[in-house]
Amino acid sequence: MISNWLSATLGRRNIHYGWVMVGVTFFAALISAGTVGAPGVFIVPLQKEFGWSTAEISSALSIRFILFGLMAPFAAALLNRYGLRNVTLTAQLIVVSALVLSLGMTQVWQLVALWGVVIGIGTGMTALVLGATIATRWFAARRGLVIGIMTASVATGQLVFLPLLASLTERFGWRLALGFVCIMLGVSATAVLLIMRDRPSDLGLRPFGDEGTEPLPAPPVNHGSITSVALGTLRDASKSSAFWILFATFFVCGASTNGLVQVHLIPMCLDFGIPQVQAASLLAAMGIFDFFGTIMSGWLSDRYDNRFLLFWYYGLRGLSLIFLPFSDFSFYGLSIFAMFYGLDWIATVPPTVRLTAQKFGPERANLVFGWIFAGHQLGAGTAAFGAGLSRTLLQSYLPAFFVAGTLCVFASLIVLTLSRQPKPQAKPAMA
Repeated sequence: MISNWLSATLGRRNIHYGWVMVGVTFFAALISAGTVGAPGVFIVPLQKEFGWSTAEISSALSIRFILFGLMAPFAAALLNRYGLRNVTLTAQLIVVSALVLSLGMTQVWQLVALWGVVIGIGTGMTALVLGATIATRWFAARRGLVIGIMTASVATGQLVFLPLLASLTERFGWRLALGFVCIMLGVSATAVLLIMRDRPSDLGLRPFGDEGTEPLPAPPVNHGSITSVALGTLRDASKSSAFWILFATFFVCGASTNGLVQVHLIPMCLDFGIPQVQAASLLAAMGIFDFFGTIMSGWLSDRYDNRFLLFWYYGLRGLSLIFLPFSDFSFYGLSIFAMFYGLDWIATVPPTVRLTAQKFGPERANLVFGWIFAGHQLGAGTAAFGAGLSRTLLQSYLPAFFVAGTLCVFASLIVLTLSRQPKPQAKPAMA
């Protein structure tokens, strides 16, 4: 297999195959980010072609965000049971199928079914849980940095795809732009098939940074159902106040990023006379800042108290959202917003994953983080629908941005209530 040959070749150069896993996952997540972010470009073209309201389109995106999050804990169990490659390939096949079918949609219920339900389930089968699983399974050291790199793929996906999709949509229509996304998903699936492996032991390796000499124990096998493993993890984790604090802060994270800015910033800019391609470029600029901000966050989370990192991230994000309505949407004002907001768009992920691993153990981290990520997407779904409703009823997105900014300030305060030392953990439940 290509992976065996590549591992042997890199091994002779003292390069661990874990970094190859980071690369292929980064690429797969980058393409997925383009898929998830694309509807923000398509809202206005869909309105013009079909006459659907912002609230109707937002309802489909809201369902997708919620399912994307609710799938995360089950995705962790699926990854543990069936392997990283099998689950990732299945997820990509589901997403491509839904996108191809959506090229012929004419009714809003078809939008809800395909872009809401099917794509929500497909993208949710990997979500951020895939990156967390690779970081905790393939790396004994540099986990924060690895999570930062893989999380930054979201920013890179916006940087690469959103301006391109906006340009393709403006010139050739949204269907051609969506077809391009399908092609890129096919390329990503091929890379996953050829390169991705489940565990370091599959290639006769130890995790990066593991200097031990004793044979690694075989992963525990659990023949219980995927549902029972996921729900059992929720039952145990929900007894900890740390879980609910992380869940609540990540709810705010989703409400103030994916559900609000990613979906509604472009149509809001159109309300203020900013062309779609220029608005997409603004998101891309945020992606540039976020790419470096998230990787730096991973580096910092390996070295400093993650609670205080989250305090600053949420606080600065809240202030930037509250500032936006006062920017007059000038080039100067939007540039300041893009810089401050972009630097910590998803910089919250590495500290949150590390806190989860500290509180619940590395083997169980992906399962518990799956439920915490569900909170993230519940927040995203709430904001996606709420902002669309605000635009429909009040003819303005600005109230939604004020609310999101206030919630971020609240999140920055409650995260400090987490205890510094991790508490003893229960026996992990593995799929």
